[in-house]
Amino acid sequence: MNGNIHSIETFGTVDGPGIRYVVFTQGCLLRCQFCHNADTWEIGTGKQMSVMDIMNDLKTYLPFIEPSGGGITVSGGEPLLQIPFLIELFKECKKLGIHTTIDSSGGCYSKAPLFQEQLDELMKYTDLVLLDLKHIDRRKHIKLTGMGNDHILDFAKYLSNKKIPIWVRHVLVPTINDTEEDLTRLSDFIATLENVEKIDILPYHKLGVYKWETLGLEYPLQGIEPPTQESVEFATTILNRSM
Repeated sequence: MNGNIHSIETFGTVDGPGIRYVVFTQGCLLRCQFCHNADTWEIGTGKQMSVMDIMNDLKTYLPFIEPSGGGITVSGGEPLLQIPFLIELFKECKKLGIHTTIDSSGGCYSKAPLFQEQLDELMKYTDLVLLDLKHIDRRKHIKLTGMGNDHILDFAKYLSNKKIPIWVRHVLVPTINDTEEDLTRLSDFIATLENVEKIDILPYHKLGVYKWETLGLEYPLQGIEPPTQESVEFATTILNRSM
């Protein structure tokens, strides 16, 4: 079983508990205006790697990963575009007792029977999902990402019903999703979920702008600066009301 892989980070510290071996998959349906991995968008490209390629490499880092309470995180791009690959990868991880995490926006979530069947199977081997909620307002979500958020909110409800632990992650972008009204609506939605272990506010940054330029793309958030510490604290207070 092969996957389309963009890159691998062997010492991730912000992608789940402990030290993480982070696999960035290739391909994504969203076109987030603040994306810092625009080079992962194109589907069907990237480096072909087998499950065993990754497992053999991962094993060499376990002496550092395991004592920290870490494990493997599959990010992207959008990992759920390659569910069969993830199933086989996580099965192998579970044979070694490795903690498994998926970092997903839910952008390709579907209620189609085949997708649901494969996702149900994947969740048997998934310990944690880092769920990226970009915006609660559907119209604003379309402007920000190119897609609506109905299916993404359905994915959050799916994970709640399945009792799969999640860490909610929200990139805070000034003038885009940082109003009290939008944050309160998002907090109210999070409060309906029964599986939230943690809420992380990720301050918007411009570190990926050079990738847009390299790809010949016009960066859509020109002139928007990262949020102030006060703005981050304000958002953190509102979103954590749901906990």
